Amino acid sequence: MNLANLKIRDFEIEEYDILIELWEKAGLPYRPLGRDSKVNISKQIEQPNISFLFVEIEDKVIGSIVISHDGRKGWINRAAILPEYRNLGIASYLIENAEKRLNKIGIKIIACLIEDWNLKSLKLFDKLGYIRHPDIIYFTKRESAEV
Repeated sequence: MNLANLKIRDFEIEEYDILIELWEKAGLPYRPLGRDSKVNISKQIEQPNISFLFVEIEDKVIGSIVISHDGRKGWINRAAILPEYRNLGIASYLIENAEKRLNKIGIKIIACLIEDWNLKSLKLFDKLGYIRHPDIIYFTKRESAEV
């Protein structure tokens, strides 16, 4: 595949169903009654420090990624590629584009959280030069199981 034929663009809330279908086909868990509801994603994309991006080929959405930052550290989340388009370099291309966007605004540390069952993502981020920190313990406090 010629990566030059790929187009990366901002997601629009009218495409919510496309995003959810992509996440489902890619095997990403999501919280449709919580943070991943249409209402919540609509609010998120209005924030200046969050971007939901689509990658397309010939006007077909084949992947997505969410990038955000807190002014000090950037985050890559929800990287998803349709199964039939995997192992072609698209995820790497999408992540590298996200890194460039964050670097352009002065973010020099980029992180991601990957669950231990997601072996493909672990391998991908290893390949892209990310450093694993097995000594970090991740805590969350949730209002409910849906968020």
